[in-house]
Amino acid sequence: MAGAADPAGGASPLRWIDNHCHLDPATAESQLRDAADAGVVACITVGTTLTHSIEAVDLASRFANVYATAGVHPHDASDGIEGIEELLAHPKVVAVGETGLDFHYDYSPRSVQQDVFARQVALAHRHDLPLVIHTREAWEETFAVLDAEGVPTRTVFHCFTGGPAEAEACVARGAFLSISGIVTFSSAHDVRAAVAATPLDRLLVETDSPYLAPVPHRGRANQPAHVGLVGAAVALQKGVEVTLVSLQTMTSTMHFYGISVA
Repeated sequence: MAGAADPAGGASPLRWIDNHCHLDPATAESQLRDAADAGVVACITVGTTLTHSIEAVDLASRFANVYATAGVHPHDASDGIEGIEELLAHPKVVAVGETGLDFHYDYSPRSVQQDVFARQVALAHRHDLPLVIHTREAWEETFAVLDAEGVPTRTVFHCFTGGPAEAEACVARGAFLSISGIVTFSSAHDVRAAVAATPLDRLLVETDSPYLAPVPHRGRANQPAHVGLVGAAVALQKGVEVTLVSLQTMTSTMHFYGISVA
């Protein structure tokens, strides 16, 4: 797959995996072409409901460089997780989630969110799969569920929105932080401080597209092609060359999801 063109002509050595996006079946093919032109060699498209998880699996079946997750987002916890476990047997399904807790909107009752989260942690253990966590305004409760159920060996806090203290608590549990376009937002001081304080080998990069487009695309629909902008922002906060971030996040993401990208 082609790398991104650099200003001097030719292909950029930078290669990326967007480890968390939500591809739309209607636009996936064109977005994947744009992503390839930007050096993105693979994408993980993430399920949030049974229906969306089935769509994610279908997309992963159609495109060699797309992998899927299957899970139920805390917003939809009231729908339960029936049908999710069956999807985990598909060879292109690489993780359980996204799951977790969201106490900002409370679209599902908190007790239901906690139960459904715990059940998906159990699925990750049972199938020896990574766990993809969404947490918002529920850090202590999220940690409580994880500590009670046991943190899966491969766990990632996607679209990390905490500060250094939350980052330290995640890493202490063996988890990764997945950094989104929020790191480029002028108001995201805590996130940038967390990135600066976290070892590079515990960081992954994502777009969470079509949400959270990084600067200078903020306010428009996001897409996997923009994940390199997140990587560049991580490099800035770490004080390292972006090439190092590209290489390390590629290696970490492949190991985390158990995938191999040529």
